[in-house]
Amino acid sequence: MAEGTWPGARLIAAAQGGDLESIAALVSGSHPHVRRFARTLCASPEDAEDAAQEALIILYRKIGTLRASGALASWMFRIVRNECLRRARLGPRHYDEVPDVSVVSAEDEVLRRLEAGRVAAAIAALPADQRRVLIMRDIQGYSGRMVADALGLSLPAMKSRLHRARASVHQTLQGALDSVSGEGDD
Repeated sequence: MAEGTWPGARLIAAAQGGDLESIAALVSGSHPHVRRFARTLCASPEDAEDAAQEALIILYRKIGTLRASGALASWMFRIVRNECLRRARLGPRHYDEVPDVSVVSAEDEVLRRLEAGRVAAAIAALPADQRRVLIMRDIQGYSGRMVADALGLSLPAMKSRLHRARASVHQTLQGALDSVSGEGDD
């Protein structure tokens, strides 16, 4: 199997039939692609590794449910995407483990966490379709075309969802800022 290609239809069919060697070869052959998906979709390297492993376990357990051998890549992308989104909804877990070499006051740390929490809450409050577009485009840095293709949208539809998501997050954050400063009457 070439480095950049997914496992072939015969291998997938054999794996679907329950052949253990074929299942092992399928999981092994899919691993580089699944890791690449996870690295581009998840918020942290740790989440990406965990999501890739979870996706490969699902592939191993549920290969028999795949309807068409040509749909392996899109099936795995959806599994990885869902796992990354699930991990994003759980909130930041690993980020406090990274040592910080600068000296930060306790007050600054509280303010930073409070602001990060507000942004995360504003993003979490978005409708799922807008949240996916915003995360892929603004947080993970995908190009507009890649986001549109990955989500099965036209480029104008993706841009429209992204605009609505950004505007909603901005409005939510501005409303919180105005309520804190008492300037909600502008």
